[in-house]
Amino acid sequence: MSFDIALIIDSIPKMLMGIGLTFQLLFLSLALGTALGVMLLILRISGRWYLSWPTMIYIYIFRGTPILVQIFIIYYGLPQLEFVRDGIFWPILREPFGCAIVALTLNTGAYLSEIFRGGVLGVDRGLKEAGSALGLSVTDRFIYITAPIAIRLCLPAYSNDVVSLMKSTALASTITLLDMMGIARTIVAETYAPYEVFISVMVIYLIITWAIQRTFGWIEKRMSRHVRQ
Repeated sequence: MSFDIALIIDSIPKMLMGIGLTFQLLFLSLALGTALGVMLLILRISGRWYLSWPTMIYIYIFRGTPILVQIFIIYYGLPQLEFVRDGIFWPILREPFGCAIVALTLNTGAYLSEIFRGGVLGVDRGLKEAGSALGLSVTDRFIYITAPIAIRLCLPAYSNDVVSLMKSTALASTITLLDMMGIARTIVAETYAPYEVFISVMVIYLIITWAIQRTFGWIEKRMSRHVRQ
């Protein structure tokens, strides 16, 4: 079996035409997922069972089922419901891009909420008690003491989730979106050369992953510069 290097070189520029859509899926779902994760965190640590229990069930469902299944349910299943077609979210859910964003946001929000919770629980209790001794309210202690430390603690896990989310955007190609993976599948259908084409897209994803890891590595060093030798 021959290996066509020229096809790889020719395929990479074509697939890069879909990198804009890949980044749209990544950054939009990451921003919305982060906001959702913070909301879920607040509900989870609220101390009120009628808020924390539904949140725990939501997190369990979205962390316990494959993201591909969630995408299919949102894209193929929800439009079958009449109240969804008549609802205010139909302009979003009737488009594959909107369905992909919703699925990725709901999924990553569940994971991020647990990452944020781990960061909050990792803050030393003595610091909170010191804030209380200074007369800070619960809200002020959370904003000025807990949150800054928790962000630094959960940053490595957050960067890993960003990488996972970036790779999950490739699943959007299963609902007709022409991101990098969608274009790669189109090229495979035309050339019948899956090895060369998928190796090409693999190289692109590896470069993006490297860039994300380097960026978060720099951020971690900046945020932890006070503990460096």
